[in-house]
Amino acid sequence: MKKITKISYLTACIVLAAGSVQANGFNIGETDVTFGGYVKLDAMYTDSSDGQIATGIGRDFYIPSLTPVGGGDEGGTFDFHARQSRFFFKTTTKLENGKTLGGHIELDFMATAGGDERITNSYSPRLRQAFITYDGWLFGQTWTTFMDLNALPDTLDFIGNTDAMPFARQAQIRYSSGNFQIAIENPESTVTPFGGGGRITTDDNATPDLVFKYAQKTDWGNWSVSALVRQLAYETATIDTTTSAFGVSATAKILLPNNNDIRITATTGSGIGRYIGLNTVNGAVLDAGNELEAIDSSAFAVAYRHNWNSQWRSNLVYSMLSVDNDVNLTGTAVTKMTSSWTTNLLYQAAKKLMFGVEYKLANREVEAGADGDMHRIQFSAKYDF
Repeated sequence: MKKITKISYLTACIVLAAGSVQANGFNIGETDVTFGGYVKLDAMYTDSSDGQIATGIGRDFYIPSLTPVGGGDEGGTFDFHARQSRFFFKTTTKLENGKTLGGHIELDFMATAGGDERITNSYSPRLRQAFITYDGWLFGQTWTTFMDLNALPDTLDFIGNTDAMPFARQAQIRYSSGNFQIAIENPESTVTPFGGGGRITTDDNATPDLVFKYAQKTDWGNWSVSALVRQLAYETATIDTTTSAFGVSATAKILLPNNNDIRITATTGSGIGRYIGLNTVNGAVLDAGNELEAIDSSAFAVAYRHNWNSQWRSNLVYSMLSVDNDVNLTGTAVTKMTSSWTTNLLYQAAKKLMFGVEYKLANREVEAGADGDMHRIQFSAKYDF
């Protein structure tokens, strides 16, 4: 008699419990369960002109606000990590009323505490997305409605057009109808103290952020326009102040012959703050009377993807963020602008296996006039499942 292994026993239990097993999931009663994700290795050499980026998130992927300015050249650093690897589960359930209920939960290991690089590198998982969908509604945590995933470039870096990309995941309630979306999303205010200083994260908002979006797919590609309306708030024992903020973002993905494309994003507003450039600029600054004044900013990015053949492709990306600071309030140590150029060569060895090398040049300038550059060479290997 053939010996039953632990693995075959576990598989048999799944089959018995589920009723049937699919190629990438299984079925439990009226619910289909699928799973997927990827494993990714990133190896990076980083050299900064004005000081070394501290060990942490800025060494795992590009953070515009962390490009050193005003320091001395301390030489390059080399980092390996597999923290971007992720997995997800999705469910779809046919309900007795004929409608479909969907679920999604997703985790990875970026930007979390955990092990160190001496022995185990045992980083903790983090929640990326967790939401349910029903009859045009979405409830839970996912990408902010203010951003457009179609505008993300094809890069090895975690985001690619980071300086300009509206980028956030947060809890929300969203309703979609045709090309239109409207959402209320979790609010949060980030504030610069009067005269400059460390960021204040307040968590004092009394109203959710409100987002409207219109997106359309056409023969030439797709485009979207989003509008953000929000309240910025700060309250302490001696301060109680709010101000209004707004932003507008437009994106387009233009299809070209041979499966090439151009991806564009442009965003501007007052008090956008944490929604742009990974919170390079705060939403508001306190004035001498402890009242909030929204900070204006604008951003732009363009990316071109070129397919050399069925396996090789390259991308060229430019991204920039410009901030209109009132230096009488913020001081001159705050970021005035950031920008980056990215180019890569990617090899699709198989449908689910990719290797690539990428070069990024980034610059940050502060209001005092000092600036600094960052050079990064990155190699990645990625297996999608």
